[in-house]
Amino acid sequence: MVAAVPVIMGQEVAPGPGASRGPDFKEYTRPIPGTDVTITMVPIKAGSVTLGSPRTERKRSKDEGPQVTVAVDAFWMGKHEVTWDQYELWAHSLEKKRRTGDDRPQDKVADAVTRPTPPYTDMTFGMGRDGYPAICMTQLAAKTYCKWLSAKTGDYYRLPTEAEWEYACRAGTTTAWSFGDDRKLIADYAWTRKNSKGRYHPVGKKKPNPWGLHDMHGNVAEWCLDQHHADSWKRLAAGTRNPFFKPTELYSRVVRGGSWRMPWNRSRSAARIVSDEQWKMQDPQLPQSIWYHTDALFVGFRVIRPLKVPSAEERKKYE
Repeated sequence: MVAAVPVIMGQEVAPGPGASRGPDFKEYTRPIPGTDVTITMVPIKAGSVTLGSPRTERKRSKDEGPQVTVAVDAFWMGKHEVTWDQYELWAHSLEKKRRTGDDRPQDKVADAVTRPTPPYTDMTFGMGRDGYPAICMTQLAAKTYCKWLSAKTGDYYRLPTEAEWEYACRAGTTTAWSFGDDRKLIADYAWTRKNSKGRYHPVGKKKPNPWGLHDMHGNVAEWCLDQHHADSWKRLAAGTRNPFFKPTELYSRVVRGGSWRMPWNRSRSAARIVSDEQWKMQDPQLPQSIWYHTDALFVGFRVIRPLKVPSAEERKKYE
């Protein structure tokens, strides 16, 4: 087994939540070209975050420590999780099927991005489609969607690193959740096992965190880019910039945020969830699909867009 090391990238944006990013670094809602489906992105200024949880935090896991403070560059993040209407434009080729000529140069590039094979069953499992979070995709599928979205829009999108995700989730807080330490307030901000009634819910129906992001706690857990290590934070030096543990093995990789099917403690800002090959247990295909985690009805994702446009070489490190 090859030990992963942090990949340190993007040296130009100085940390500090108060740093100026110019008039264009603001929330935006734009249609995905050729469709009436929009995507809303929230600006997250550069700054620092203390990853992990203190030993005193209730229901913490050992892989949440020791805490370490790192720097994160600026990016936009999806206001909520990617929904079925956004995801199926690529996954089911709906955008391509609806096109009526006058293709743009970007369309040819986007059309060349690989698409999933058809699923063997309805991946919503009857829980809802329009306005609901897309689920059951592998990390590869989520990353490939980002590649397609980048080609379609001309802007670079990808999954967040684990550090970027926790930075955005905490939104400047150091408490168990972005709303504090009182778990009695969870129902105001998150769909978890206690209040979900055994299903996911439309995105954006709960209160947002202090930076305007919905469903960072609960609803569906969200893919990050990193390989999971039980001692990830121990491997980082304080002040590390944009840490990223590049995957070297298929299992286990990081999912964050808790979900509708998980107890309250899994929705904490520091809680880490690891992917498992059992997420494919019911997949009847041989070989099993590289696109679907049929048993992961609680896993989705959201996208980010770095403020600093990465070079082709930097993109390769994330892809």
